[in-house]
Amino acid sequence: MNRLDGIAPLLFVGIWATGFVLARFVGPYAEPLAFLTLRFALSAVVFALLALAAGAPWPRSARAWGAALLCGVLMQGAYLFGVFWSVRHGLPAGIAALVGGLQPLLTAALAIPLLDEAVGPRRWLGIGLGFAGAAFVLAPGLAVPGTVHPSLDSGGLPLLPLAVCLGGTLAMTLGTILQKRTGSGGDLRAGAAVQFLGATLAMAPVAAATGEFHFGWAWQAWAGLAWGVLGLSVGAIGLLLRMIRRGAVSGVASLFYLVPPAAALIAYLGFGERLGLLQIAGMGLAGLGVALASRAGPAPTPRAPHASDRSGRTATTSLPGR
Repeated sequence: MNRLDGIAPLLFVGIWATGFVLARFVGPYAEPLAFLTLRFALSAVVFALLALAAGAPWPRSARAWGAALLCGVLMQGAYLFGVFWSVRHGLPAGIAALVGGLQPLLTAALAIPLLDEAVGPRRWLGIGLGFAGAAFVLAPGLAVPGTVHPSLDSGGLPLLPLAVCLGGTLAMTLGTILQKRTGSGGDLRAGAAVQFLGATLAMAPVAAATGEFHFGWAWQAWAGLAWGVLGLSVGAIGLLLRMIRRGAVSGVASLFYLVPPAAALIAYLGFGERLGLLQIAGMGLAGLGVALASRAGPAPTPRAPHASDRSGRTATTSLPGR
C-alpha cells in the first residue's frame, strides 16, 4: 500500500463533501440551471473519452440506453438541481448534505413495497433511527426561527428550499430503485457518460425555456465549474475506482456516511454556517441509522459501485450525484 492508498478514503470524503458547499460558492455568480447544464455536458464528454480510451463496454440495447438516460435525469439532473437550487435560496449546505445523506435510507424504506424486499428488525431500527436523527436536525430550525443558523438571515430553515432538496433526494432514490429494477449494469465510466448525457438533455431545455442560463464571467463561477467537472466528477470517481480495485468495496460504501458531517464542517469553516448541539447529535444519529438500514439484510447499499473484478469494471453504472 502506497501513501495515496492510505489517505484515499479521507481524501475522497473531503472531495465528495465539497459538492454541497460548491452550490453555496457559485450561487451568486451562476444560475443553478446554467451551471449544472454546463457541468453535466462537460462531465459527459470527459467520461466518454475515458471510457473510449479504456475500451469500456457501453449499453448494448435501446432499453439499456433508455434506462441509463432516465437514471441520469433522476440521479444527476433532478437531485443536483434540488441541492443547488435549495442552497442558492437559503438552505444551509450542511442541512442539504444531511437531506442528501438520507438517500440510502429512503431507498431502503421504499425498496420494501417497490422491490418486495424482506425486512429484518435491524433494518427497521436503522430506518427509525435515521428519520429520528433527521427530525432532530430539522425540527429546531422549523420551530424556532433564527436559532439554528444566525449567519443566514433566514428566520429559520426556509420551507420551499427544504422541500425542493427533499424532492431532489426522492428523485435520486427513485432513480436508484429504477436502476435496481432494470438491472442495468456495466462499466462505471461508460455508465457515468450516459447518465450525464441524460441529465444534460433534461436540463438544457429547461434552462433555455426559463431564461435561467446566466453564467457570469467571475472567476468563482469558472473555478466552481472546473472543480465540479475535474475535482468532483473525475477526481472523486478516480479515487473511487482506485479504492474498489484494492478490494475495499464495503469500506467505500461506508465512507458515504461521513459526507454530511464533513460537508457541515466545510460549510462552517468556509461560510460560517453553524449547527447546534442538537443538530450535531441528530446528524450522528441519522448516520448511524443509514449505516444500519443499508447493511442489514439484502437492502440496497449507498450508491457506491460494487466491483465485479479488479480492472475498474463494475457491476453497476450507478454514480452518486454530486
